[in-house]
Amino acid sequence: MKSLNFTPFPTLDSDRLRFRKLTDDDAPEILKLRGNPQTMEFIPRPLLVDIDGALAHIKLINDKIDENLDINWAVTKKNNDNCIGIMGFYRTQPEHFRTELGYMILPEHAGKGYVTEAVNTLLNFAFHKLNFHSIEAVIDSRHIASERVLIKNGFTKEAHFKENFYYNNVFTDTVIYSLLKRNFKTC
Repeated sequence: MKSLNFTPFPTLDSDRLRFRKLTDDDAPEILKLRGNPQTMEFIPRPLLVDIDGALAHIKLINDKIDENLDINWAVTKKNNDNCIGIMGFYRTQPEHFRTELGYMILPEHAGKGYVTEAVNTLLNFAFHKLNFHSIEAVIDSRHIASERVLIKNGFTKEAHFKENFYYNNVFTDTVIYSLLKRNFKTC
């Protein structure tokens, strides 16, 4: 079985972005991300309503890192340390050398290629440093922007489940995309 060790925490860089560990100082940005109906439209989780909720979310992410279970990064622009998004891996299955990719970005930074760039950077780390064999992404079928990011990074659609998820009194479709290490190409 694969073992993970996130100590020391791996800070990463891409052309325009830096990936660092979340801190309590990021709570205002996390509240903006997870408390915004626009960014949470396709994420079936309750909205955060206050800084305490944001701090609890940061703690949850960092506890999983400390336990070597999953890893997520605060994404910043290289010239500014303010968090513009959260991205990383969760629901990791070390016994299968597989993990799930997740990402979200503040709306004012969407549409600028940051998510595509960030995903490519994280895939490179996951395949070449963590030695995962495959990575999946589970998205709401209505989330066209997320689908484009995955396709740009080489993911292929593996499944489309009809109305298999019920949240806020609505049934939605779930789509699973995946990428094998041998098919990954660095952009």
